[in-house]
Amino acid sequence: MMVKTKLFSSLRRSAFDLRTSLSVAVVGLMLAGCAADGPARDATESNSAESTEPVAGYGIGPGDSLQIFVWGHTDLSTSVLVRPDGRISTPLVEDLQAAGRTPTQLARDIEGVLREYVRTPVVTVIMQGFVGEGAQQVRVVGQALSPQALQFRQGMTVLDVMIEVGGLSEFAAGNRAKIVRKTGDGEVEIKIRLDDLLNDGDMSENVHIRPGDVLIIPQSFF
Repeated sequence: MMVKTKLFSSLRRSAFDLRTSLSVAVVGLMLAGCAADGPARDATESNSAESTEPVAGYGIGPGDSLQIFVWGHTDLSTSVLVRPDGRISTPLVEDLQAAGRTPTQLARDIEGVLREYVRTPVVTVIMQGFVGEGAQQVRVVGQALSPQALQFRQGMTVLDVMIEVGGLSEFAAGNRAKIVRKTGDGEVEIKIRLDDLLNDGDMSENVHIRPGDVLIIPQSFF
């Protein structure tokens, strides 16, 4: 009987030790999984200028091309280009402000004007060509192959911008580039090492772009 008791106690201790070892192993795997599966650190996370708020709906800007449909009235439907002053003119609608409005807002504005002439007008505004208002553009100045203003897209990064402007010119000091970003407190500057990004593939420099950002690429000194 004593031998059986000792054997039973030994088995219980072995089972307890096994459960303890398994628990420690499971906790270790969970912690390792959390470390591995956590979100990759964005290069902009350390910068307080990075906004996490969603970008507002597309705001029409000068140079945008619009297709305006007035249902049941083909004579009032037309294609227009937003003028440099931000206004448009269509049949029965003169000098209506379009810049800064979303397509849906502009459609409601046109309906408001047309109610004087048409019973319950239904208007749809379709974007055909995009330029966008200034606050939704990304500007690239300095030593890019094709400096220009680009329409901001959700998820846009510095690499996306550099592809669209054709890369750096031969006189660019890419590692001295910077992004000038407007914030609620004024402006901040974010240094970007474009040579490291484009030539060495250093993706830590591929920061996210925000609407209104200005990417400045200086000229190198010889």
